Amino acid sequence: MNTGPSGTEAAQATVFSSPRARAALPRRIYRYRMLGMGLGALAMAMVLWELQAGPLRWILCALTGLAWPHLAYQLAKRSADPFKAEQRNLLADSAIAAFWVPLMHFNLLPSVLLLALSAADKVNSDVPGIFRRTLPVSVAALLAGGLATGFAFEPASSTAVILACLPMLLIHTGLVSLGRQQLVRKVVQKNRELDLLGRVDRVTGLALRGHWERDAALALHDVHALDRPATLLLIDVDGFKRVNDDSGHLAGDALLRAAGAALRTLLRPGDIAGRYGGDEFAVVCPATGLEEAARLAEAYRAAVETIVLAEAPDHGHSVSIGIALAGRGHARIEDWIHEADAALYEAKRSGRNRLVLSPGEALGATG
Repeated sequence: MNTGPSGTEAAQATVFSSPRARAALPRRIYRYRMLGMGLGALAMAMVLWELQAGPLRWILCALTGLAWPHLAYQLAKRSADPFKAEQRNLLADSAIAAFWVPLMHFNLLPSVLLLALSAADKVNSDVPGIFRRTLPVSVAALLAGGLATGFAFEPASSTAVILACLPMLLIHTGLVSLGRQQLVRKVVQKNRELDLLGRVDRVTGLALRGHWERDAALALHDVHALDRPATLLLIDVDGFKRVNDDSGHLAGDALLRAAGAALRTLLRPGDIAGRYGGDEFAVVCPATGLEEAARLAEAYRAAVETIVLAEAPDHGHSVSIGIALAGRGHARIEDWIHEADAALYEAKRSGRNRLVLSPGEALGATG
């Protein structure tokens, strides 16, 4: 009768994992409380009409359906701790729902709906333990209402009362379900973002080393199992430390970001790229021989030369690349990387800004 989207236990932790989310609880519940209380008051009013109730119960009905949702929101909004204040409002919601059961002389359908939807709303509020805390409050309110009415018992629900209950049953339940679906989608999206953060380097946009090594090992396995070629490029960003020292770490990050973006632009479907170290990238090119891999490496080397950074306008940029074709002697991924690393060392030793094919043939040297 009051609250909004629900979630599983995992979703609960996500919903209230930040102060901002906790402070937003009153606003999230407000619209659902207005809807639930308003539709509930419609059913209450029909029962009161049939009971020919006096003005006091009509006033209470108006306060329940029209005034309480707004008052509850203001109480929570102006509280020093909106999250705790809204929990008190939720307890009051349950008490109000239970109090109305004897006020309606236990009219069966609206009484069941009020209690059932109120209980479900506590579960759906995502506030841990709130349902358990509402139980004694609800029992006390029901007993108080019963004492006030002498426990008058008229459970029969007329057709008019049934029709008045339908909006509460259908509209409120449907919108709460829709809200829950939206929450679940947000949780799924957040989980995807967290998974992406665990797999992708935030600066370069390339895979983190652990994930890259796993995929590279699978590519090496295919080399041995399927007898198809694969080539490894090990890339060092020349002068990265100098850019860091001369222009600061923001400039260094900008260089890595630009170098990573240039590499991603040139990758082909199936290529496996990752950030191997601080200023080193690695690319596995499955089903690719040395000649084709060298063309890709040269295109990348030339692309990096065109990078211009506002953070380091006086620096030119280049990369050195070692290239190794996977072979039967590479039983482990480390063996393959070791050979590519030897070629990369040769590229740096012989002047940088060039690519070297294992076991040492230099290409694309610019001096």
